[in-house]
Amino acid sequence: MDIIIRPAIPKDCPRLLELIRELAEYEHALDQVEVNPDHFLESGFGSSPVWWAHVAENKGNVIGFALYYIRYSTWKGQRLYLEDIIVTKQYRRHGIGKKLFEAVLEDAKKKKLNGIIWQVLEWNKPAIQFYEKYAPTFNHEWITCTIEKV
Repeated sequence: MDIIIRPAIPKDCPRLLELIRELAEYEHALDQVEVNPDHFLESGFGSSPVWWAHVAENKGNVIGFALYYIRYSTWKGQRLYLEDIIVTKQYRRHGIGKKLFEAVLEDAKKKKLNGIIWQVLEWNKPAIQFYEKYAPTFNHEWITCTIEKV
């Protein structure tokens, strides 16, 4: 496989949304995907982007991505928050996720951020095993809170 890891560009957005739906289906939450294409595009490539991404490409086809944003911790300062990383099903187990994750790590270093944070579902054993290779701290103290539709 000839895999290229590169920054996402605006024309990637429709494919990224397809992959987002694939991830949501895997996580049994397809009905919760509400972002629309215009909002997604504007959020990543408008005048004030709030997210950045790397894509994995094989022969011109986007087969995976890692999307992140910068968050601020009053205790730690700026940190990279990895929102999603996904490789489409038929390309998993070929080291593509590793390449995407390492591109994100490199971005964090270039931006001089002091850490990376993300969430993983407790039942997603393949993802947990993937992340364990990087020796993260799994924090079981914090509970994720969400308010829908403010």
